[in-house]
Amino acid sequence: MPQIDSKALNTMLKNGELANIYYIYGTDIEGVEKMTKNIIKSAVGDNEDFALTKTGGKYVDFSSLEDTIGMMPMMSDYNCILINDYNCEKPFDDMRGKKAEDINKKLIEILKNIPPATVVVFNVTGFEIETKFDYKSKKTVIKDKNKKLADFAAKNGILCEINTKTANELAKDITNKISARGGMISLANAKNLAEMCLCDTVALNNEIDKLCVYAQGREITLDMLNLLVHRQNDITVYKLANAVALMDKNTALTAIDELNIDYSNKMMIFTVIANTFIDLYRASCAVKSRKTIDDTVMISDTAQTVPLS
Repeated sequence: MPQIDSKALNTMLKNGELANIYYIYGTDIEGVEKMTKNIIKSAVGDNEDFALTKTGGKYVDFSSLEDTIGMMPMMSDYNCILINDYNCEKPFDDMRGKKAEDINKKLIEILKNIPPATVVVFNVTGFEIETKFDYKSKKTVIKDKNKKLADFAAKNGILCEINTKTANELAKDITNKISARGGMISLANAKNLAEMCLCDTVALNNEIDKLCVYAQGREITLDMLNLLVHRQNDITVYKLANAVALMDKNTALTAIDELNIDYSNKMMIFTVIANTFIDLYRASCAVKSRKTIDDTVMISDTAQTVPLS
């Protein structure tokens, strides 16, 4: 089956149409998680305890996975397996002596033998997949090594990208959520709220909870939004660290101003900046010692496990 959108996939699930493999990813993490739950619900109903196996992508044991894929369903029509955050760029934390291509090839060989009564779901919620928009096909194309697994899912099952909705699209969802809580908000202010949260559904849900508690059934106004909502921005602590490393004073000062550094996050920000300089120092030492990237990674991993004396 080709790559489809979330609306088409939900329609298939409602009609009882299940594939044997799914690959669900996108910028809307809440949407990815919700779609994953819908697939699992369609496959095993209320029998997750017996018919669902969950594993983190970095901890997949291929021998165990192969056995689980071949299992017969228990108390359900399907045997379901959820693999979260398998990253083809770096399948495991410790890649010493291993090649990602070899690991990914072994995984796909296992996935070629999924029996009719098994559903395998890959979803991505913890890392960013590099993509580009193909104007010819009018679809998003994965650029990194995850493309091979995604293409396999598209050919043999379902590939679905779920991206963040626009502020206009989210405005109606926001009004419905607030209405369900016994509150009110205009479409214009709902759109303002979405823009203040950069259309991040996780942040939106947190702000909606806060606003509904404060409003106590009253209409949520623009003044309430300005008073209570933490305005999101696309400046990250990593951009600040890069600016500091590059001695870009203007960008660094702008980032500091927009990050709202306070008691709760100052140590995390300091740690990221410090790690940037540690990485630069390690790279400099490696160059002077004529060490390769693999040697440097091995030294780094070893250093993290040896206590300072």
